[in-house]
Amino acid sequence: MALDIDVIIAFAEKDNQAPSKQETGWVSQFKKFLELMLLQVLGHKPNIVLKEEFDSMTASTMDNAAVLVSILSKDFIESGRCLDTVESFYKATEATKANRVFKVLKSPLSLAEQPPRLRDLIGYDMYQLDAETGLMKEYSDFFSEEAERQYWMKMVDLAYDIHETLLYLREGETNAEVKNIFKRKTIYLAETGHDLSVQRNIIKRELQRHGYVVLPNHTLPTNASELERMVKKDLEDCSLSIHLIGSAYGEIPEGADQSIVDIQNKLAAEQAAAKKSRKEEFSRLIWISPNLKNASDRQRAFIDTIKRDVEAQEGAEILQNPLEDFKNIMREELMDSQDRVSVEDHNGKAIYLVHDRIDEQAVRPFREVIEKNGFKVIEPIFEGDLLEVRKNHIDNLRSLDGAIIFKDKVNDQWVRMKVLDLLKAPGFGRKKPIKGKAIITSSGSPEGLDKFKNQNITLISGDQNKSIESIKTFLQEF
Repeated sequence: MALDIDVIIAFAEKDNQAPSKQETGWVSQFKKFLELMLLQVLGHKPNIVLKEEFDSMTASTMDNAAVLVSILSKDFIESGRCLDTVESFYKATEATKANRVFKVLKSPLSLAEQPPRLRDLIGYDMYQLDAETGLMKEYSDFFSEEAERQYWMKMVDLAYDIHETLLYLREGETNAEVKNIFKRKTIYLAETGHDLSVQRNIIKRELQRHGYVVLPNHTLPTNASELERMVKKDLEDCSLSIHLIGSAYGEIPEGADQSIVDIQNKLAAEQAAAKKSRKEEFSRLIWISPNLKNASDRQRAFIDTIKRDVEAQEGAEILQNPLEDFKNIMREELMDSQDRVSVEDHNGKAIYLVHDRIDEQAVRPFREVIEKNGFKVIEPIFEGDLLEVRKNHIDNLRSLDGAIIFKDKVNDQWVRMKVLDLLKAPGFGRKKPIKGKAIITSSGSPEGLDKFKNQNITLISGDQNKSIESIKTFLQEF
């Protein structure tokens, strides 16, 4: 599709009034920065015009422009001319499926205040809030630390999203559809509390650069029933959901008693269970911030539920580590999952013998019994950094046929964490059920395992001779 103009910027005149003759108006400054950003991602200078410049062009029509960026403010929504521009652009471009309208918020506006045509679009907030007063103020220094965290992050997001639309229009819908067939995954990147919005944007951009489709690609409704319907619809199209949990509980939509963050996690767990029953791929990555000193009691209760509730963990891998470590694990999970080579086939007779380094001597007799019964023993590694050890553990969970957790000197909490890992194995990419699960303990049954009894876990305890006989019986059931 040949288009003469890449971007038209629609705005209210007051929003581009310069404070002095020596200074540039807000919208003109925005245009300059957007040109710089799009130059970086497109590789050539984009043709961006202000609406007033567009109006002065001869023979220019709305269908000759690729994208409309609306600078929303109180003055914009009160301007009939601005609202007519939005409506005219929609009518001129309604034949294409691509999202060609973007909304930039120069000042805070509730969804109810925004024009109906623009309410469902994701907003790019280009204003700052004073941390002490909570009041909005415009950026006077576009290169301050605060501007780097908010204004420029949103500017980069906007540039990449416009870039996607321009590519779509340039290549044509047919080519874009063919291209989408080869996209590896559609990912649900859950909305977060306000404390993690910047981190979410960084992850979103990284996923998009690697060719992933990221949902939601619209503003979530403020009404609980509408929100649930929309989130369920998006999750149905995804094979992975990513949840970032920080100190902020998140906004509570109208008609709900749980936050948006909480609701998304619950619906993703339900989706994991439903897709598992249909033998469809769906996994979840949940990151919990290691720094929760400012978390409310309600947020701490929510996090405790995620960690302890088996249903809340359906198909999930839960990590509470530095965010950079989480992103490395996310990359391994996503970027390498398509090319990952499965371990050698052991004809359904690979046992993952899960134990800690401290119990290495005590576990030897059991390893020998397993091997003598014709099984291949997979064991954890203890050398290497945290990520290497974790990656090995996850790979073992993907490839095992059966698992035996061994407890001698380790504590009950360690056992519970390993049991939860077994229950979460489908979330790590397992394609087949685990044939058998057992716990061997030399000191009676570990506490707190009652809730796992319905997970078909065999509990083996007693002296070594008795336990070895029980292991032989367990292995015969394979």
